[in-house]
Amino acid sequence: MGIIKAAKLFYDYVSKNEHDEIEDVVHAVAGVDLDIEAGQFIAVLGHNGSGKSTLAKQINALLFPTGGTLWVKNMDTSEPENVWKIRQTAGMVFQNPDNQIIASLVEEDVGFGPENIGVPTKDIWKRVNQSLKSVGMIEYSHHSPNKLSGGQKQRVAIAGVMAMEPECIVLDEPTAMLDPNGRKEVLETIRQLNKEKKVTVILITHYMDEVVHADHVYVMDDGKIVLSGKPKDVFSQVELLKELRLDVPQVTELAYELKQAGLSMPDGVLTIEEFLEAFEKIKGGE
Repeated sequence: MGIIKAAKLFYDYVSKNEHDEIEDVVHAVAGVDLDIEAGQFIAVLGHNGSGKSTLAKQINALLFPTGGTLWVKNMDTSEPENVWKIRQTAGMVFQNPDNQIIASLVEEDVGFGPENIGVPTKDIWKRVNQSLKSVGMIEYSHHSPNKLSGGQKQRVAIAGVMAMEPECIVLDEPTAMLDPNGRKEVLETIRQLNKEKKVTVILITHYMDEVVHADHVYVMDDGKIVLSGKPKDVFSQVELLKELRLDVPQVTELAYELKQAGLSMPDGVLTIEEFLEAFEKIKGGE
């Protein structure tokens, strides 16, 4: 079993009237199966309302399944006695860093999590320094978070989670509120943590270009996983992604349009380098 595994996982949002009678049930997550190995970089894609954020909150035991089972490191998330250990194993970074940052100094904010889980004081500061170094924010230790850019705040939020030393980190659209530079900063940080620290990363996003380096991609629609595979396999299905109201990376779109126009471009082109290599082969064959 992987570090994260789901079997026929459901989560329902139930609305009731003033008489406490059920009026409507929405299957936000509907029969999802997952098996994520430790150390993988996983991306979960989907348009707004597809269920991806609800799935993310279940991995961190913020929501409990209404059907099926979700295990985090072999711990059933529906069992209350497991919640504390699950949240230590799978840390969560939300879309808006201001919702996670609570202290007046960066270093104090990063130390808040480890202090809450009972880490000895002498070890807290070691973790704070290591985490801030790992996200490139050590020189801002004594700064006020209020004076940081959006990208810097999000990196502090990630450091705060990393200081608790989770084996897995779940990021729920962490770049949605950032400008292009902020997005780039945060993505580089996430990839570095995955490669150098071997942290399992589950990135929830609707930005296609953020997932081209993932190990595996899951695409959600209407609470279900409707497509999964390596990025090249997923982005080879341009028409299906468009039907699911998703874009594809610009370079993938360009290669696809050229292929539709009659050029022998390969499917699933993900990077500019791949595009140029394929284009040079076409020119060489003329």
